[in-house]
Amino acid sequence: MFDTVLVANRGEIAVRVIRTLRSMGVRSVAVFSDADADARHVREADDAVRIGPAPATESYLSVERLLAAAARTGAQAVHPGYGFLAENAGFARACEEAGLVFIGPSADAIALMGDKIRAKETVRAAGVPVVPGSSGSGLTDEQLADAAREIGTPVLLKPSAGGGGKGMRLVRDTAVLADEIAAARREARASFGDDTLLVERWIDRPRHIEIQVLADGHGGVVHLGERECSLQRRHQKVIEEAPSVLLDEATRAAMGEAAVQAARSCGYRGAGTVEFIVPGSDPSQYYFMEMNTRLQVEHPVTELVTGLDLVEWQLRVAAGEPLGFGQEDVRLTGHAIEARLCAEDPARGFLPSGGTVLRLREPEGDGVRTDSGLSEGTEVGSLYDPMLSKVIAYGPDRETALRRLRAALAGTVTLGVQTNAGFLRRLLAHPAVVAGELDTGLVEREVDGLVATDVPEEVYEAAAAVRLEALRPRGDGWTDPFSVPSGWRMGGEPKAAAFHLRVTDPVEHTPRGTHTVTGDRVTVTLDGVRHTFHRAADWLGRDGDAWQVRDHDPVAASLNRSAHAGADSLTAPMPGTVTVVKVAVGDEVSAGQSLLVVEAMKMEHVISAPHAGTVAELDVAPGTTVAMDQVLAVIAPTDDATEETA
Repeated sequence: MFDTVLVANRGEIAVRVIRTLRSMGVRSVAVFSDADADARHVREADDAVRIGPAPATESYLSVERLLAAAARTGAQAVHPGYGFLAENAGFARACEEAGLVFIGPSADAIALMGDKIRAKETVRAAGVPVVPGSSGSGLTDEQLADAAREIGTPVLLKPSAGGGGKGMRLVRDTAVLADEIAAARREARASFGDDTLLVERWIDRPRHIEIQVLADGHGGVVHLGERECSLQRRHQKVIEEAPSVLLDEATRAAMGEAAVQAARSCGYRGAGTVEFIVPGSDPSQYYFMEMNTRLQVEHPVTELVTGLDLVEWQLRVAAGEPLGFGQEDVRLTGHAIEARLCAEDPARGFLPSGGTVLRLREPEGDGVRTDSGLSEGTEVGSLYDPMLSKVIAYGPDRETALRRLRAALAGTVTLGVQTNAGFLRRLLAHPAVVAGELDTGLVEREVDGLVATDVPEEVYEAAAAVRLEALRPRGDGWTDPFSVPSGWRMGGEPKAAAFHLRVTDPVEHTPRGTHTVTGDRVTVTLDGVRHTFHRAADWLGRDGDAWQVRDHDPVAASLNRSAHAGADSLTAPMPGTVTVVKVAVGDEVSAGQSLLVVEAMKMEHVISAPHAGTVAELDVAPGTTVAMDQVLAVIAPTDDATEETA
């Protein structure tokens, strides 16, 4: 076994790997960019090395700097986690050439399975069924469009490199193929440095089932059962569970054997995942999609139902040990479900969010596990992936696991950064989810009913209570009556205090209930119902939901509207970086025309013209870093557009 392992990653996965290294008595070395100098994974490692400035291209994606850090600290092996260089064949090969053990498959296996086109051809030759789609690599835009028309819509455009849903586009109308291919290439190039695409038939209402495999360097290959990953948004998994309620024992065994054959076809070594698309109406008709040559985000659910530590087995296999157990020794016991906690705002279309974690409370207890890279004071920026942590629940059956996970999400507090915890809790209570009637489109179909857009009155009541408490006089002695929020006034009847507040739209709120403010808790009672909130600065949280309640100045707002009379300001919907600017000051634009692209946490957001007009101001250029709600451009409407708006 190794003495020292360098963890070439950050956030929750780095913390997770370090935990197993510590339990095995192996010294851990963390790496960090300037943005992560005080991050949790840095504090928990035995040693840590700075590898560069905040941009990932100059730090976490720098092979040269990672290898130098390994050499400086005497590391014998490198664990890549997931994301960044985890599926980069060049990095695996560079580690080998530097005398380091790459904790994962060989560079050849990564290259083969990382190219989705070659991977499909390889596993097809091994007898594994694959999704019908385009053939060959390096297809031009026109060749991709021709293949899509030949297959027939709907089709799915997919990058040949990478994963995680980045660059994927579902196309139902051939008229938009050119635009969608261009967008898919752009995102694939930004995410993976490779814009090669393929096109596949889209299977309506499919289920996404993946099989965990484990292979040693001595010819031993086993599968550890399946994970159901059908609950997705924009092709990104949000909830995963093991086992799947869809599969019976015969189908489970058949899919498991297909996954083993796929692993053998590329000479796989270590932990990996073979992903299948499965028609919900006929689970026996499953198709290979791709193989992820790394540890998966959702690996904890497999660990909980098998009792195996997958990171430990990655280390043992990389050190040359045989598995020491066969397929007949693998048992699935109980049920586990995982929810991905991300820095995103469901009420704003799931746009990435950011900020400083002011108050943190992560769930724990019987049957609950949290894998997290967070701590109070953590700065969540726009440079890296939005996933912050994972909350996992285990139980003897699915009903128990669901109940425990909903309760755990309700008890999750992450104030200062907007997250999807409340949305996930509501999703897990949806009747179709409870019944196990899942498909990859369920979340998108039901999303409007799962997102809390209205701000409950008790939120404003709690915010007003905090402000009232701050205004109350402290100490003994004479008190200026004008400083007491009693509503007292000279020559008139007392008037209850009112506060101008804003979460999304401004409101004037007059407290009408009773309240108690104690430390980081606020309790208000309205209409006989008691509500308790966590609080930090101007943030309030309850049951996984959070609200930033700001003070609103109606006079200043009115002056700002007057300053922009006759024009529309376009603001940044999220903190991020402007990557594309398509217009200049003075340009005439049409309603709905694409003007700018803002990117944050590997997500692109197009800023379009709200109406026809002229670009009156343009305050950004490609590469400009912007804050949420920062003005990007001002579009002066034409007379027709003004009348239409009125």
